[in-house]
Amino acid sequence: MNDPIYKRIFAFPRMVEDLLRGFAEGDWTQRADFSALQKAPAEYVGDDLRKRLGDSVWRLPLDEDWLHVLILLEFQSRSERDMALRILEYTVLLHRELSRSGLGPDGLRPPVLPVVLYNGTPRWSAATDVRDLVAPAGPSLAPPPALAALFGG
Repeated sequence: MNDPIYKRIFAFPRMVEDLLRGFAEGDWTQRADFSALQKAPAEYVGDDLRKRLGDSVWRLPLDEDWLHVLILLEFQSRSERDMALRILEYTVLLHRELSRSGLGPDGLRPPVLPVVLYNGTPRWSAATDVRDLVAPAGPSLAPPPALAALFGG
């Protein structure tokens, strides 16, 4: 398992910047202030009072408004069937922790960019979206089109 090595490598802001500039989609990296990149705690306590440890979390100001993009890095050496669900769980834990420590002036949580850094062989084969882990419900349980559009479906 290479987690300790990757945690060590990506403990440096420049490595996180290079990763995001090299692989993140969209032009948002051009608007980000990488000189203010800050490491954030990656330890959470869930509702069940169990301690959970993420691999690495970084806070990055974006644009003039100091909107923070929280970058959640997860290091993997093998494809895990439920990784999309695990990333969702870490994202929820991160948002709950942010709620405890205070939200932004608008009362909203910052966006989270989850990144799974996979270094295994063969190619990643697990689902990358939680929807792919859920059995189809059929048309009778599908949300109305207006509601689906509202939530990006």
